[in-house]
Amino acid sequence: MKISYSLLGLLLALSVIACKDAPKQDVSTPQQEETVASAAYPIPNTWIEKRVASANKRLNATEAGQVLWRAMEAHGGLEKWYSNGYFSFHFDYRPLNGKGVRDSYQTIDTWSNKARHNSITDPENIYGWDGEVAWVKAKDSTSFTYDTQFWALTPIYFSGQPFVLDGEGVNLELLADVEFKGELQKVVKATYDAGVGSAPDDYYILYINAKTNLVDAFKYIVSYPEYFPNGGHAPEKTTVVQGTTTVDGIVLATGFKSYMSADAKDGLGEYITDIFVSDFSFSPTVEDNYFSKPEGAEVLND
Repeated sequence: MKISYSLLGLLLALSVIACKDAPKQDVSTPQQEETVASAAYPIPNTWIEKRVASANKRLNATEAGQVLWRAMEAHGGLEKWYSNGYFSFHFDYRPLNGKGVRDSYQTIDTWSNKARHNSITDPENIYGWDGEVAWVKAKDSTSFTYDTQFWALTPIYFSGQPFVLDGEGVNLELLADVEFKGELQKVVKATYDAGVGSAPDDYYILYINAKTNLVDAFKYIVSYPEYFPNGGHAPEKTTVVQGTTTVDGIVLATGFKSYMSADAKDGLGEYITDIFVSDFSFSPTVEDNYFSKPEGAEVLND
């Protein structure tokens, strides 16, 4: 990453840590618990233990779930993922054709899936999702040239794998093993119950290394109804992890390369996007009302 980006990410991270922590919503937590939890981190240990125990029981009841649970353990464990608190990172999404670049530093409430993004080019341009309302506060219409409501939680479904699949309403299927880049992979497909989140027709197909239990790649589709009001979805893409780092006990991907799955050769199709991820941190607190719509912001999903 460029030095200027890293320094900017660090400054933004320090602003979060100084307090010292229409996207798919987490369906594993009752609404009452989400409201209380978001008001006062750290999450009580009893809540984390209950959630992890529930996921453990549910996942280990099936062969596909057992594979996913082992992946969560290899990536640091679901308990560590939640007890670490708010998750911040710089996510730089760069299509090779130069169109649709999306570059922001973001903080995610992993417990209740809330998000706040700052533009890297101008940190005063911000957007977010507070669990019910998507909002944006930008200097003008050119500040964000992409759908910020859709993108508010999209990066966590890259950087949060496999933990983002722990909830109820997620259906898992074990597919046939495959060899990918010379390594045997256990393959788990995740789909969603009707009405879960803003795009229940989405799916993810995880390639989980049979030796390390780490996620090496995943396939996915986008079926966001705002883009496909009559049904359907975008072509499937294959996203390949480009390296990992360990932050506060959690193994995280430092980048991805994306390919079109159609007409794939040797497991990969046309190379289309680079994604660089950096400036990771976890923190137990953020400022009051950090994810709420700030004064002067526009509501996107009225």
